[in-house]
Amino acid sequence: MTDTVSIDIYSDVVCPWCVIGYGQLTKALGELEGEIEAELRWRPFELNPDMAAGGEDMEEHLSRKYGRSTEEGAAMRSRMKEIAAGAGVSLSFEGEGEAPPQRMWNTRDCHKLMAFALEQAGPQVQTRLKLALFRAHFNLRADLSDRGTLLDVAAGAGLHREAAKAALDDAALEARVLAEERQAWDLNITGVPAMLVNGKFLIPGAQAPETYVNALRRVAEKSRAAP
Repeated sequence: MTDTVSIDIYSDVVCPWCVIGYGQLTKALGELEGEIEAELRWRPFELNPDMAAGGEDMEEHLSRKYGRSTEEGAAMRSRMKEIAAGAGVSLSFEGEGEAPPQRMWNTRDCHKLMAFALEQAGPQVQTRLKLALFRAHFNLRADLSDRGTLLDVAAGAGLHREAAKAALDDAALEARVLAEERQAWDLNITGVPAMLVNGKFLIPGAQAPETYVNALRRVAEKSRAAP
């Protein structure tokens, strides 16, 4: 018998560890094929909720926020790229020509589109959009503060462009996004990725595939044993 679990993934689209965590989770679910199936839903967590619309240079951001030198930042990014490759995902620029400087962005509009995708099209399309936003940021170095860019990404993921445009101006939708972010803090989620399985079992951080495999098996066992 195949067990089914729900996994709510709190993450941000500019978070490299969130890309890595997704890659590791995907490997784990591949190992669990026929044993455990998972429905993924993405929940909002803003790393830089107060950032200005124009964003900030990555080097300057890391230096300001974490006190890292240019050399330390470069070493960390190199290490993350290696880990990402092992997880089957990429953090490298894939566009034409020389890679432009990477920037960090305010991602509120991204999360609004993610909430819209889940409500209007379901978890599979939402995941498709999430991966497209990851690619836009890490692989294409797109401007995530530009609504035209976001609407192009949304349309490419299968969402109706005009409906997505309306969603970006929907105050009620933004309120729901903010409420979910407050819920993350209520769950003591202070960093991402964080995966909430079946609404009550929390797996923090980007874990190795075997860690996800073992955790999901334990959750499935507990769920079967529950009255």
